[in-house]
Amino acid sequence: MLGLINILELVRDFMERGGPVLIVIFVAILVLWAMVLERMIYFKTRHKIQVDEVMGTWEARTERTSWYARKIREAMISQINMDLRGSISHIKTLVAVIPLMGLLGTVWGMIEVFDVLSVMGSANVKAMSAGISKATIPTMAGMVGALSGVFASSYIQARIDKEAELVEDHLTMDH
Repeated sequence: MLGLINILELVRDFMERGGPVLIVIFVAILVLWAMVLERMIYFKTRHKIQVDEVMGTWEARTERTSWYARKIREAMISQINMDLRGSISHIKTLVAVIPLMGLLGTVWGMIEVFDVLSVMGSANVKAMSAGISKATIPTMAGMVGALSGVFASSYIQARIDKEAELVEDHLTMDH
């Protein structure tokens, strides 16, 4: 229990040194990973059920060669593709925006440094260090968050492509 309290204190101190932009970055990273987790859960649960339903419906058709059958097949594949893609565009958007939030934190911290310089001059290094910390910590947090999101979104995109191809291959029109 004492170790958990120490960790929470370290996190609180880190968040305070990074300034208010770091809190926004933290929330954005949480949202990003919540969406990644949602996609992973979707692949393990709902997607399998949906594919089984579509396959059962398709296999139950007696006629699969007409123009109407092709359109029904295309609609089934399209629906699965839409459901597969779900929040991937939002994930990719957050991956692109989070580093920009880090840059906003950099600018915010540098403004504090310049304020200290204008009031106290360049002799007070300790007063400038808080602004420098607020300039570098959000940049690092934004880059780390975006980098982790790049790996996750790449994995999800590859999984989407694979699953979409598998569904299309399994809905045969040969009967």
